[in-house]
Amino acid sequence: MGKIVILTGAGISAESGLGTFRDVDGLWTKYDLAEVATPEGFARNPRLVQDFYNARRRNAAEAEPNAAHAALARLESAIGDDLFLVTQNIDGLHERAGSRRVIHMHGALDTALCAACGHRWPAPAEMRPEDTCPDCSRPATRPDVVWFGEMPYRMDEIYDAIAAADLFVAIGTSGEVYPAAGFVGEARSQGAETLEINLEPGAARGLFDRVIAGPATRAVPDWVAEVIG
Repeated sequence: MGKIVILTGAGISAESGLGTFRDVDGLWTKYDLAEVATPEGFARNPRLVQDFYNARRRNAAEAEPNAAHAALARLESAIGDDLFLVTQNIDGLHERAGSRRVIHMHGALDTALCAACGHRWPAPAEMRPEDTCPDCSRPATRPDVVWFGEMPYRMDEIYDAIAAADLFVAIGTSGEVYPAAGFVGEARSQGAETLEINLEPGAARGLFDRVIAGPATRAVPDWVAEVIG
């Protein structure tokens, strides 16, 4: 079986009722991303940004993990440290499904970050621009999420895991946003097999040795059953 690196994107949570960037009537379509998902937007209008992520936090809290999240938790239970799970999602559904070792490269809705001192703490349901950091007391509270133009978290660990992987799997991700979009090419260059599981093939379809098309709630449990028997 060897070591498996899995990257998950918004598509794995879509069947839990959480929209992707490209949903026609999703939350993202109601906002200008430059205003709610960039450091510059936050500097211009912190209340708008906080309200946007408060809405996302409520949506995530109301959502339930689906069969795809549960299947990956079973895979972790079966193979332990041979699984390295990276997610672009900030919704926390992997953990709620039972996964214990999840790398959140884009941060998480359930933590707050102090832009002044870097302290992190559990986020309240409603965050406000005037909230102060519990460590340094400055009013520099922001969502602990990676915005466009910022460096994703724990990239050295991720690239080390990809270099050691026997299999790289991308689940529910479009393959259009870097640096995550480059992971499959990195995995191939290191000799790993590559697999895409998606509702339909993404932008990097030509880099995958195998593609499984279909809803995540069906395709991911079927693949996990194939892996662990």
